[in-house]
Amino acid sequence: MVQFDFIKDIAKYGLENDQEKLLAALNELIEHSKSTKKVNLAIQLQSILKDAIRQQQHPGMVKVGSPGHFHRLEDREMDELILEKITSEYTFDNFVGEDDVKSELKYFIKEHASAELLRQFDLPIANKVLLHGPSGCGKTLASYVIAGELKKMMIVVNLGAIVSSKLGETSKNLAKIFRRAAAEDCIIFIDEFDSLGKVRDYSQDHGEMKRVVNTILQLFDYLPQTSMLIAATNQVEMIDTALLRRFDLNLKFNKPDPEQIADLIKLTLKNGKYQFDHLEKLPELIGQCYGLSYYSIQKTIINAIKRSLFESRDQQTHAIVLAINTALWSDMIAAEKRSLDQKN
Repeated sequence: MVQFDFIKDIAKYGLENDQEKLLAALNELIEHSKSTKKVNLAIQLQSILKDAIRQQQHPGMVKVGSPGHFHRLEDREMDELILEKITSEYTFDNFVGEDDVKSELKYFIKEHASAELLRQFDLPIANKVLLHGPSGCGKTLASYVIAGELKKMMIVVNLGAIVSSKLGETSKNLAKIFRRAAAEDCIIFIDEFDSLGKVRDYSQDHGEMKRVVNTILQLFDYLPQTSMLIAATNQVEMIDTALLRRFDLNLKFNKPDPEQIADLIKLTLKNGKYQFDHLEKLPELIGQCYGLSYYSIQKTIINAIKRSLFESRDQQTHAIVLAINTALWSDMIAAEKRSLDQKN
């Protein structure tokens, strides 16, 4: 059978309200998606199936929206705490960074890929990761790589909704997120994790900050090893030391050195559609990029490509490979540095 046949069966059994056959057809489509390497589709279908089964097992639902769409009140509240649920296609082929960072990430991923082996020997599986360092240096990308390599769903937490001025509400919100991750065997991603140590900014009660830290410590202890927490921060010094000790993996990200800048350029241009008009100037431009983050460097390259494309179209040139104007890229780098200096 092809994917179209499975979809026809799902539609047929759904309209006939034959739940047994509907579930069988959906499971067959999930297995078919896995076998045809459509892993992201399989993961998303599994998540939908789990949600549906869980809703059937729990009474007290409320009807919202169009007929047939039911959500518990807690599920509606959860929607506010989650920015997005994603599957990632990023792998290490998309990642540029320091060798020791890549090595640690690969070892971490290997632990989860070898979970059954570790369980046979009663060995724990690392599942709490802290990524810290300057903005734009690959922390969020690293989380996508972990999710992509492990083919796991990732919940991106809405920190603004998690943190509350109401006494005890922040802790309750965190508990809801961890419960969802445990139920779905997925990854929790919390950016700006240091903000959870600043609850006193929202509440004048210093004890509230302690309660939040204690809640997180407890949630860490009871997080199933099939689930995972990835936290990212630009200000690791703001995080409570007791929390820092509970992370299984603590990785520092730095701005790229000249070798990593060259690797980033190769990655950005890997599709072969672009090349620099003066390759001999590349070492000089790499030196000019030094001190910028990966994000800023890639942004300047992409802006230079776009402007070079507009110039070539204005001049009615239709070369197969677009020549990137190196002088233009140099201007983009200088402008980015000026912009960052003004912000600082």
